[in-house]
Amino acid sequence: MNLIIIPAATAGGSVLMDILRNGGATFWIIAFLGFVALIIFLEKVFYLHRVQVNTGELVRGLINTIKKGNLLEAISLCDDTPGPAAHILRAVIISYEQGDKDLSRAVDDAALSEIPRLESRMNILSTVSYVCPLLGLFGTVLGMIGVFYQLSELSSSGINIAELAVGIKKALFCTAGGLAVAIPCYIAYSYLLSRIQGIILDMEKAASEILYFFEQNRQKSGGK
Repeated sequence: MNLIIIPAATAGGSVLMDILRNGGATFWIIAFLGFVALIIFLEKVFYLHRVQVNTGELVRGLINTIKKGNLLEAISLCDDTPGPAAHILRAVIISYEQGDKDLSRAVDDAALSEIPRLESRMNILSTVSYVCPLLGLFGTVLGMIGVFYQLSELSSSGINIAELAVGIKKALFCTAGGLAVAIPCYIAYSYLLSRIQGIILDMEKAASEILYFFEQNRQKSGGK
């Protein structure tokens, strides 16, 4: 007896093509949402990698520069450093240079513009991870309705098990597709959220250090 061995890659490719061909309109909506989520995830990963800096070294460099009386050089250093922490530190230094007494207000104002930029489009990832399983279930329900409608038509002439199996298989494609998109999307959302929270903590720590330095510096100046 001759055995025909089908390579795993070929079998997997045929299954994927079968899913894409028979998934239906709901499946293509899920696939589109998955593509959008992938683009957002990659964009956020590159953005967060670019803006995350060593805030400890940045603050120490700024303090050393300010101690020498070079406020403009400190501002230039913030301009040359990417990331929200540098922007907040720059706002505090400018506020100090202008003689503002409430430097924490500069921190709050800068954070109001920086934090939304960090969290931009995260709600889309969250929505996709929540909606895709529901869309998959919706597509499966529609497919099963079609199967039962087919059953009602075939009841008089006899039921074809093979045709019913094909209909049920097509209906389940949507549920599988919805879960296949939602699970990685939720993992990606949680990962990006942890990265964003880490950057926000670095921002708060850097702001606290520079505010403490300016407060001590003003107390020394006032005592002279």
